Amino acid sequence: MAERSYRVLAVCAHPVQYMSPILRRMAKHQQLDLKVVYCSLRGAKAGHDPEFNKTVQWDVPLLDGYDWVEVPNRGSGSESFFGLYNPGLWKLIRGGRYDAVLIYTGYPRSSFWISYFASKLSRTAFIFGTDATTLVPMTGPKWKRHIKRVIWPLLYRLASQVIVPSTGTRDLMRSLGIPDEQITLTPYSVDNDWWLARSREIDRVAVRQGWGVGPDTGVVLFCAKLQPWKRPQDLLQAFAHANLGNAVLIIAGDGPLRGAMEQEAAVLGIADRVRFLGFVNQTQLPALYTASDLMVLPSSYEAFGVVVNEAHMCGCPVVASNHVGAARDLIAPVNPALIYPCGDVPALARILRDTLQDRSRLAQLGQAARRHMETWSPRENIAGTVEAVAIGVDRVRPTPGCKGDSSLPASQRLS
Repeated sequence: MAERSYRVLAVCAHPVQYMSPILRRMAKHQQLDLKVVYCSLRGAKAGHDPEFNKTVQWDVPLLDGYDWVEVPNRGSGSESFFGLYNPGLWKLIRGGRYDAVLIYTGYPRSSFWISYFASKLSRTAFIFGTDATTLVPMTGPKWKRHIKRVIWPLLYRLASQVIVPSTGTRDLMRSLGIPDEQITLTPYSVDNDWWLARSREIDRVAVRQGWGVGPDTGVVLFCAKLQPWKRPQDLLQAFAHANLGNAVLIIAGDGPLRGAMEQEAAVLGIADRVRFLGFVNQTQLPALYTASDLMVLPSSYEAFGVVVNEAHMCGCPVVASNHVGAARDLIAPVNPALIYPCGDVPALARILRDTLQDRSRLAQLGQAARRHMETWSPRENIAGTVEAVAIGVDRVRPTPGCKGDSSLPASQRLS
């Protein structure tokens, strides 16, 4: 018999460059009749990004290939509770006859709660999660983790099924008392095929020439917003302390720390070996990763870090702090020695020295990184999402004869 299909509404805060390709593939899945609703079109339209400290509009298609609609936002557009206030969600969910609602807005927003109560009244599966791997907040007072310790177990029990993008998040949910049968892994992924194809088109030598770098020079890359929690200055200091004779550091990204970093590079005596590229848009990123030998992500808070996915697909191995969520799922399987204690600049300097001294080993790491991404792709993300929908729907509207079996994998419950 044919597998059951589901009518699904995905509620998204705004278009995201790495999420849109997943939605396109999801829309083609034989078990999903998908509609996407956006609470804002930030990203698809030019707008000021305070973290990049500039106006940003992504240069890849974000709204093509799937059915979507925008519900007007009556809120402020900020990250606060009333930043996303989309009352139109109520009518859309109540009248849509959906089997499941997938939430990608974050629970602090009022639109999350509008969607929850509308789904509850409609007997529609309500599926959401988080990408957090720790209760410690990215910014703000650390006492908030104690509040989360109390609130989050109650919050995530509201979900018909909890979706988590990493094994670190799965362990966090377990620590909060969420049972395994209520958790589904939907791996944080990018469009692997797109990144692989673009990387193969890159003229590595020509890109390096544009940076004033020769083919035999080691290239270390930082690609992220220049924000305090990304700790880019750790990399500056480690690069200086590593005393690499034939290497340059490429800084791709912008933000409030740029001026201080340029000054520190001069103080450290490495200004002539550091290139500040500023903000780099999506279509230019494959060239960055492909022309680099090693990327470093020193963050003190990084729920996952999809730049690791991107770099690995381009054959660029990644060094990361142990606070980066992707370190566990994407870097450790390649080589756990590429993970270091966050803030330990001498440890990072040693890794830079050791890896850049052996170019053949670097190439092998890049090949291993790309191979590992075959197990962490949109295929796994969408399979997990379909399974979460199947379990959530069966939990809200039990299939006759299958009551109590909602913990089984979707492949065992669907006929």
